Amino acid sequence: MNDTTFLPSDEIRSLFSRRMSEMYRAEVPLYGDLLDVVADVNADSMREPTLLAQLRRNGELERIDVERHGAIRLGKPEELATMRRLFKVMGMAPVGYYDLSVAGVPVHSTAFRPVTDASLSNNPFRVFTSLLRLELIENPALRAEVQEILARRSIFTPRVLALIEQAETAGGLTAAQAEEFVAQALETFRWHSEATVSKATYDKLLAAHRLIADVACFKGPHINHLTPRTLNIDDAQVEMTRRGMSAKDVIEGPPRRKVPILLRQTSFRALQERVAFVGESEAEAGTHTARFGEIEQRGVALTRKGRALYDALLSRVRDANGAGNAGADYQARLDAAFSDFPDDLKTMREAGLGFFRYALTDEGRAANQDALAAKSLQALVDEGWLDAEPITYEDFLPVSAAGIFQSNLGSDEQKSYAANSAQAVFEAALGAKVQDEIALYEEAQARSLKAAVPFLSAA
Repeated sequence: MNDTTFLPSDEIRSLFSRRMSEMYRAEVPLYGDLLDVVADVNADSMREPTLLAQLRRNGELERIDVERHGAIRLGKPEELATMRRLFKVMGMAPVGYYDLSVAGVPVHSTAFRPVTDASLSNNPFRVFTSLLRLELIENPALRAEVQEILARRSIFTPRVLALIEQAETAGGLTAAQAEEFVAQALETFRWHSEATVSKATYDKLLAAHRLIADVACFKGPHINHLTPRTLNIDDAQVEMTRRGMSAKDVIEGPPRRKVPILLRQTSFRALQERVAFVGESEAEAGTHTARFGEIEQRGVALTRKGRALYDALLSRVRDANGAGNAGADYQARLDAAFSDFPDDLKTMREAGLGFFRYALTDEGRAANQDALAAKSLQALVDEGWLDAEPITYEDFLPVSAAGIFQSNLGSDEQKSYAANSAQAVFEAALGAKVQDEIALYEEAQARSLKAAVPFLSAA
């Protein structure tokens, strides 16, 4: 590679993801233990021939071991705008808008991730990125104080800003520039044990909301979890507990099913880490709770119809007696509600609840084109001329994300905000529109159908 050849953004993203994982493992040794749990559970799961074959057909076998998502929390609009530019260098775009205030967390969010089929297969690294909503801080004086604290900080190194501009101007980065870019970008996500405020200020913000303290009192948006993907989250949850990790009581998201849908998440509880506050000696250091270990299991991406059914069923469970996801009977209530959601791929596909990728089988490729054209999509699949493989959900669920946040902010955290979506405000801070995640799945399904049987997609 000569000095004028740009490193593909997919490779920059893979390099960043790998270095991020190394950094987080050094900072949070329990993350390494979590990776061991996931590796063991995945190895056991892949002994099932049907699952292994599906992963191979979907091109996901190679990505399982490297798949990660991280999460950060930003404090001011200009941080979000620059973060968008930083992730763009790695081939990641903002997908989806998430209002977490509906579950008592004063942020709204997007997920930066690759969006093309090829880039997702290469490395589907994602970063769930939240922006603090200052308008949800009720006390005007406290709101102004947080704003002033955040105004003093700069979370990006001068060199990474220069390299972002270089990539934008030249159209990319060379291998050497990409290595430096990754090293400089990691400084933004690194943990700092020195707070930028006094203990008194920290305690005041903590009382308002633990997440406000986490965002406003430190030099930057330390990565607060880095999540591997498991193929069986229920087994992983049991194994976490067996190995001495303080796992969440409830797995967030849909219940256990024969056909997993959307996203299920669990975590071990956040660590208490020593923090030196401004004006205090090392002997007077306090603690901060923010970083935790999370795992996820991904299932079928749902259509708008499927998602409406999912949301209705989940709302039914969470609204029952105002119990949310608390209570010993939560799992039973969840299982009972989701008995109304079909649990086999054929019914899901025929009912238009899930997204699928289509490809001609050997029989389909050998068939007479006129015979193919005479059949419906349903008949082509039923008669074995067309394969229909479920599309994996690549995104997040706002209630689940808020549930993970809340469980790691402290059991006494009971803040409540009225639902107050502010997507236009978020996009103004971002400097771009977020992409509609369901539209991306619709396009992926349509592309596969057009490539396999163009006479159907043109009809």
